[in-house]
Amino acid sequence: MSGNKLEKAMFGAGCFWGVEETFRKVPGVKETTVGYSGGETQNPTYRQVCDGQTGHTEVVLVEFEPSALSYDDLLKVFWDCHNPTLVNRQGPDVGWQYRSVIFYFTPEQQTIAEAQREALELSGEYSDPIATAIEPAGPFYRAEEYHQRYLLKKGADFCGG
Repeated sequence: MSGNKLEKAMFGAGCFWGVEETFRKVPGVKETTVGYSGGETQNPTYRQVCDGQTGHTEVVLVEFEPSALSYDDLLKVFWDCHNPTLVNRQGPDVGWQYRSVIFYFTPEQQTIAEAQREALELSGEYSDPIATAIEPAGPFYRAEEYHQRYLLKKGADFCGG
């Protein structure tokens, strides 16, 4: 392993199973972990998050090697892996926990994320406004073990539905 320090990024883009699988395959990503963030409840369970009472979003924590993958390029993967115009939903999944959100760890990440969101909004690629929130990262709560690398364990490349 190289001596480069890993950086972290955290994204919500719908059901974390498919989002994790997408990021896990990106060259330069060293680790992906699914979990919950953005809410008030400490150590929430999947059931609590699904019930909508925690304020948490299903997220993927991505650890990446910045010498091999820039945050800018990582964000491009984020924009491409879901529909950023949908409010509190992706595909058949509906609720706050499925919202589109970028949780930033540094002021630089915030600046890059805001610039990309604005550029995407102005690009005309989508007819609806970009709904993605950009918020400071708070506590991350690792999801139950059966959620980790769920699609890989099932031998699937994507969530059906």
